[in-house]
Amino acid sequence: MQSLQAFHEQLRSGALLGARQIKLSAGLREFPRELFQFADTLEALDLSGNQFSALPDDLARFTRLRILFASNNPFTELPRVLGGMPQLEMVGFKACQIREVPAESLPPALRWLILTDNQIRHLPGTLGERPRLQKLMLACNQLQDLPASLAQCTRLELLRISGNAFAQIPDAVFAL
Repeated sequence: MQSLQAFHEQLRSGALLGARQIKLSAGLREFPRELFQFADTLEALDLSGNQFSALPDDLARFTRLRILFASNNPFTELPRVLGGMPQLEMVGFKACQIREVPAESLPPALRWLILTDNQIRHLPGTLGERPRLQKLMLACNQLQDLPASLAQCTRLELLRISGNAFAQIPDAVFAL
């Protein structure tokens, strides 16, 4: 974890040249455009603990990004731009204020989706169209059901759904 000042000092000194992973937690309200210097090398980006409610529409410029964590930010919707990132496979937006998960926000190569401690009531029916999905963490939301398409996720190893509003165990769980 580093402050914005420390990040800028590392930029000036060249210490981040060719960086493959960056963690920036400084209470930021806007995405630092300086990060785009690493669009061709960055594989893991952790923006947890800031004040972001949106990500830039051109985030897909990070062509190698495989891991994105943005927990503890005031997002109300899982950003749609994520769905346009073909290498993105690990997505973590824990303890945000997410109510909506648009189908367009799900990356095609998704393996891990961490949406614990949000306010999600529904998931898109296309969630099961992510054949690489292995870990799905949805505990402590407001879900009443799971998409039937989840049964298509034959690689799913971990499903956390406690602390939701299920009246009964969703049929999709038994279909796995």
